[in-house]
Amino acid sequence: MSEACCGPDSGNKVPAAPQKDKQEDQDNNEGWLSHWPLLSALLILLGMLVLEFGFSYQPPFPFNLTIYAIAYLLAGYNVLAMAFRKAMRLDFFNEFFLMSVATIGAFCIGSYSEGVAVMVFYSIGEWFQDAAVNRAKRSIKALLDIRPDEVTILREGVTQVIDPRQAAIGDVIRLKAGEKVALDGKLLSETSVFNTAALTGESKPDTKRKGEIVLAGMINLDHVSEIEVRSLFTDSKLSKILEMVQDATARKSQTQLFISRFAKVYTPIVFALAVLVCFAPYFFTVDYNFQQWFYRALVFLVISCPCALVVSIPLGYFGGIGLASRNGILFKGSNFLDVMTGIDTVVMDKTGTLTKGVFKVQQIVTAGLEQRELIRFAAAMETNSSHPIAKAIVAYAGDQAQELKATDVQEIAGNGLKGTVEGKTMLAGNVKLLNKFGITYPAEIDELVDTVVLIAIQGKYAGYITIADELKEDAKQAIQQLHQQHIQTVMLSGDKSAVVNKVAGLLGIDKAFGDLLPEGKVEQVQKLKDEGRRIAFVGDGVNDAPVIALADVGIAMGGLGSDATIETAEVVIQNDQPSKITTAIRVGRITKQIVWQNIILAMVVKVIVLSLGAGGIANLWEAVIADVGVALLAILNAVRIQRMKWS
Repeated sequence: MSEACCGPDSGNKVPAAPQKDKQEDQDNNEGWLSHWPLLSALLILLGMLVLEFGFSYQPPFPFNLTIYAIAYLLAGYNVLAMAFRKAMRLDFFNEFFLMSVATIGAFCIGSYSEGVAVMVFYSIGEWFQDAAVNRAKRSIKALLDIRPDEVTILREGVTQVIDPRQAAIGDVIRLKAGEKVALDGKLLSETSVFNTAALTGESKPDTKRKGEIVLAGMINLDHVSEIEVRSLFTDSKLSKILEMVQDATARKSQTQLFISRFAKVYTPIVFALAVLVCFAPYFFTVDYNFQQWFYRALVFLVISCPCALVVSIPLGYFGGIGLASRNGILFKGSNFLDVMTGIDTVVMDKTGTLTKGVFKVQQIVTAGLEQRELIRFAAAMETNSSHPIAKAIVAYAGDQAQELKATDVQEIAGNGLKGTVEGKTMLAGNVKLLNKFGITYPAEIDELVDTVVLIAIQGKYAGYITIADELKEDAKQAIQQLHQQHIQTVMLSGDKSAVVNKVAGLLGIDKAFGDLLPEGKVEQVQKLKDEGRRIAFVGDGVNDAPVIALADVGIAMGGLGSDATIETAEVVIQNDQPSKITTAIRVGRITKQIVWQNIILAMVVKVIVLSLGAGGIANLWEAVIADVGVALLAILNAVRIQRMKWS
């Protein structure tokens, strides 16, 4: 985006919905008013052209020069100033210097109207480009910056309205129907229905129950609800999303970087060719006319301006990021939109990615203990873990989970927990944990398909608890969509191989590996990379962070996902739906397709008009119309991404 001819930045914080239209109208009015010099220049140019071609009258010299010079300066003072500043830094090969040389050259040979026209229409094109880019930035920010400016807090039975930044962890928010949640928290009311579309792109209302997490940005659709604040304003998931989006617009794709490098080489070459167009014919033609060939060189300079490429390409990526955001997918940089287009293998975790991660206790089998006693011991240990399986046991135990206290608890990655309860050494985990400590258990346990938590007390097997998870509704659809795009699917899990193979069979996954420690997942992904596969890894747990970092693209489930995983991933799916994986790939592909359409359009038109200009067929008027026209077509094509609807 050029630094010249730019209106005031209207991409500041977007107000709440009722003020939005009013604010946009105000921004538009300020944009028009701020360009009064350019609009005045356009009116002067049109008036002079009407006199010349409508009434066959042209003011005598030097009046015509004076009038055109005023219009020229009104339209191009920003461009001239920028060209001068860059020239002072010995930077001559840029669009500002190129336009300045071409238009001043037109004045030197008496083509006043054409010189003014080039500057006026170039500046109008820059104005439209800047407006389109600002609108793209605004739409992304407006899409996500949906935090309310105030929140109702209940303190000591009295409600008070405060700034969300002043709320503390533990405060209770009172939320009326229709109000937005300002801070992440835990629902205290029995049930409440929320609109989560702004965060997840999902229009279907989400029913939350007491104790479940409610995120900032959700809208309460039900009765008055109460929420206990669990994170500060700056630590909410929505605040982190905003930071990620701002970072995303700064991270350039390989295509953008290529175009930037290309422009640095392209512009000096164009200057050199323009010089050749002007002077080389002297050695090959008999009736060489300097003014004629100098004019052709000016046409060459005007049409060669790379602004269509420089502006429309980042605008296309802004549009892609915005389209993904509206569908509940957050790309942390436009470079990852490009990478997604090359993915040929999607590797997925099981729990929390393809399954809901909501486990329920199915069966309790003891050996020498009462069931109640086994649950009390198991719950005392599992209260120290945030794993979904641990939460299922604690939830099943209820109040019994508080009866005993576990000490010296340590988590053995991929195996389970070790600690002390009532002075007794205790283990709670999978079969690998008991094997690690040389504890025998009944052989039939190895044949169980459901997830099993084995309990050992004082070095002896004490029983087991079976726990079952549930597949996500769109998990099978996600796998089918990936196969339709000829993408291989692989599932990696720390769960038992029997469970993993059962889930893989139900979903139709190509390959599945179970009983994996975190390092085992890394090894499997590395093997795929060694085979030359382009990999996206999808996960949600803390232990998925290393393998997400290793993959070409790491995708985190943003709802259930841990902060470490979300921080490491390049793409975040806000509503935890695996079917969004294919949506992310499609957004990447459509963005890249439109970007390359713009590149090809700009280059083909420029080559044609450059050839016509060098041959004396195209004049300055045609050159500027072609240049501005290509830029506007490229911009409209890029803006098309922002308007796409996704089913």
